[in-house]
Amino acid sequence: MRHKFAAQLYTLRNELKQDFYETLRTLKKMGWHAVQIDGLHGYPAGEIAAVLKETGLRAAGMHIGLDRMNGELEKVLEEARLFGTTDFFCHYLEENMQHVEGYKQAKRELLAVARKVSPLGFRVGYHHHDFEFKTEVEGKAALDFILEPEDGLALYPEIDTYWVKMGGRDPLAYMEPFVNRIPVLHLKDMTRDERRYFAEVGTGSIDFEPILAWGERSGVEWYAVEQDYCPGSPFDSLELSLTNLIKMSEKLGL
Repeated sequence: MRHKFAAQLYTLRNELKQDFYETLRTLKKMGWHAVQIDGLHGYPAGEIAAVLKETGLRAAGMHIGLDRMNGELEKVLEEARLFGTTDFFCHYLEENMQHVEGYKQAKRELLAVARKVSPLGFRVGYHHHDFEFKTEVEGKAALDFILEPEDGLALYPEIDTYWVKMGGRDPLAYMEPFVNRIPVLHLKDMTRDERRYFAEVGTGSIDFEPILAWGERSGVEWYAVEQDYCPGSPFDSLELSLTNLIKMSEKLGL
């Protein structure tokens, strides 16, 4: 199972700006088999793809802003082809769209992109935070509204364990209805104290063993580890998360 663990590169955004290529090489030496792309930081997509090939790292999808999907779709598809992935996820909605009409607009635009690229073999999804649980759209949480199928088409959920818990839901219970609809699952832990802050996977308050077991039964292809902020070196945080995940998967016999 360890080949399904991917480092979400937002965790290393500062290191990537300094040297994208050496950051990828360091992750490979650490034992990661994949990364999830989150911005190119001014580096050429072709050169990043070459280092992925050199290291053997696979791309577990891409995070792409809605503005790029709308305005640079062909370039996004070119990057996806270079990186060898079929998946890209809207990773954030700006504050000026975090309201009822904004969510409706985002869903319309994302589904329009999905209609264009699905026949080409690409999958379009949505990565949430906790704010999508704070607004109701048509009688349901905004995230539920965004993920609800429309005219036979639905976005792929990129469920994030930390943000589900921060939104007041149980991560495992929330993802259970999405069998075979979550190609990439975000693993992120939460401290046990009143801060409820970001923590290395396996050190906080979220029980990941049943989540991993569910994922293996339910079509999850990648488990992307993201830690928005780390107490020290993000490399150290990612290494601890990977070590703990490998131990969990071995304990479960996965």
